Amino acid sequence: MTMETLLAAVGGTAGLLYVIYWLLTNRRKTDVTGKVVLITGASSGLGKACAEVFFKHGCKVILAGRNIEQLQQVKSDLGDTKDKHRLAVLQLDLADLPSIERKGLEAVDIFGHVDILINNAGISYRGSIQDTDIDVHMKVMTVNYFGQIALTKAILPHMMTARSGHIVAISSVQGRISQAYRSAYAVSKHAVQAYFDCLRAEMSTSGIHVCVVSPGYIQTNLSKNAVCADGSNYGVLDKTTAEGLPPEKVASLILKAVQSHQPEVIPAKFIYRLVIILRALFPRLVFWILSKRAQKQRNDYIKTK
Repeated sequence: MTMETLLAAVGGTAGLLYVIYWLLTNRRKTDVTGKVVLITGASSGLGKACAEVFFKHGCKVILAGRNIEQLQQVKSDLGDTKDKHRLAVLQLDLADLPSIERKGLEAVDIFGHVDILINNAGISYRGSIQDTDIDVHMKVMTVNYFGQIALTKAILPHMMTARSGHIVAISSVQGRISQAYRSAYAVSKHAVQAYFDCLRAEMSTSGIHVCVVSPGYIQTNLSKNAVCADGSNYGVLDKTTAEGLPPEKVASLILKAVQSHQPEVIPAKFIYRLVIILRALFPRLVFWILSKRAQKQRNDYIKTK
């Protein structure tokens, strides 16, 4: 059997399994009209797109992030003059862990409750393992993992009291398949995947739904704002990022996931979803492919050092 035949067979099986999964998970949709949605990282990129999508579907939206001016601009763009009662701004820094519980309580107080929490905010990273300061690993892990779970823990008791709610964790394909020169980022997303998988199981009888979203590349400034091995700013818009999915499309998929209570969504090109399956079935093949790809990534990394 040739490699092409093998990949075609695996791809066909994966396609069939996906259709079955879609039929099982796309049940009658839940109406989100009037639901309160708290979105972190809402000032730009995917967070802003989620704010637009959920607001257009009748939700009350709390825009959370570090830059209050940018959040106010998003609020204005969404319709501040007509819908002040459906929009609010919350200054929140996920790197400031001691403040997050208090900020979570502030979020609940704005509209009296939070029905949907979208843990979107995060930072990316570029660099080699041997060059990366431990402080960089700590920074990425704090924002992408500890900040998310701290906010989730602040909101969760209120959802449990109401026996209702939906928690969305924005992970990444790299939370499933890590690649060279992305160690700090991949580690943080692996942790997010594991934590929210555990939370989903523990909340299975509580009325609270948990969804992990693992996008591929999205057309945002994530790579430009990435941190490098020495803590400096990467400042480069990667070609793969520029050619990624529009954030509006990913945001629409997140809305559908919430409406249909999907436990997991992978908004990525088919090849990335296929690699996730191959990682489980033929790990040595995937390791070989990633090793070959690492050489090109190394050359790109050296150019930006």
